[in-house]
Amino acid sequence: DALIHTRRTLHQRPELMYQESQTSAIVQKALTEMGISNFTTGWAVNTHPDVIPGPGGYGIVVDIGTGQAPCVLLRADMDALPILEQTTNVDAFRSQTDHQMHACGHDGHTTMLLGAAAILKGMEASLPGTVRIMFQPAEEGGAGAKRMREEGVLKQAPQPSYAFGMHVWPTLPSGVVATRPGPLLAACERFEILLAGVGGHAAMPHLTIDPIVTASAIVMNLQTIVSRTISPLESGVCSITKIEGGDAFNVIPHSVLLRGTIRALRTETLLSLRDKVEHIVESTAATHGCNVTISYSPDYYPPTVNDPDLYETFAKHVGAMVSSEGVIRDTEPTMGAEDFSFVAESIPSAFFLLGQGSGTDPPTDYGLHHPHFALDESVLPQGVELHVNLALRALQK
Repeated sequence: DALIHTRRTLHQRPELMYQESQTSAIVQKALTEMGISNFTTGWAVNTHPDVIPGPGGYGIVVDIGTGQAPCVLLRADMDALPILEQTTNVDAFRSQTDHQMHACGHDGHTTMLLGAAAILKGMEASLPGTVRIMFQPAEEGGAGAKRMREEGVLKQAPQPSYAFGMHVWPTLPSGVVATRPGPLLAACERFEILLAGVGGHAAMPHLTIDPIVTASAIVMNLQTIVSRTISPLESGVCSITKIEGGDAFNVIPHSVLLRGTIRALRTETLLSLRDKVEHIVESTAATHGCNVTISYSPDYYPPTVNDPDLYETFAKHVGAMVSSEGVIRDTEPTMGAEDFSFVAESIPSAFFLLGQGSGTDPPTDYGLHHPHFALDESVLPQGVELHVNLALRALQK
């Protein structure tokens, strides 16, 4: 099966954000073999190489159809994660790169969009407009969609009127299509806190300024942000996910590093939470006598919001046609983040969750970003079908 072969080829060659050179080459080769030669490359150049390694520029954009309006956009992400693959029963196509893995299904997303491109190219003469296909690097924290937006993917003629994307979803049964109007995925910001105290002997803490005690106080104080400073009707998360400090059992270290994330379903709430984090961190550090530096990601992600009118009049009906249940499954928002949000922020859009949790060999219900994550390859044709139906029916809309 061509879809499975393509997906497994991509799976063996995972590449981190802004470093997707082989992935881009595989996609370009596949497009050329379909008879598609008018694609453009060089998209999503890394504008923050001081923070994120890699040059970027591996995105690909394809226009299929008349080259005139109306135009709709289909998007897939391409990058992998810094995770050591531990999935069972995939030895024939296991990741060939140590500590890098397609643990979020982007190899499947790229494969589905390539399949859709092949079908749309085959019926190009009958298309009543243009389908723009966007192969996007650097979703996993690199804001690749924002870079492509800045480079003009939504502005070049013909300008797309609508955009669509999807993500495989292990907590849904395979073949089920789910989405909702309004916020579907959260806004997200990452932060790093560097505490500097005065190190010394563990037997003489009175001669030190202990950054570990300060870090502990910060972690506990941050737990009050969501529970005590935002409305119970709002959704928010503040998590410290890494603490690094100290090298010996009898030495109080000079410094401690903390990393974490804040998430919310509204950008306004996210920015409010960020301000509160900064205030609590700075005041706690001052109380304990530590110096502190707080830094953030170059680009926070806004929430992924499905246009309510597009959902009600179009997206839910197309999703129902493709879903194994014959209806679109309404789903609660999730606090995961997705940089398709930068597209949805600019033009009416709809993002779908494609269930893939029913596979058994290997099990495909492990969560996204898990070292045992596995893709249920049986949903690849369904992803192609969803892309194609969205494109064709949106052009007619």
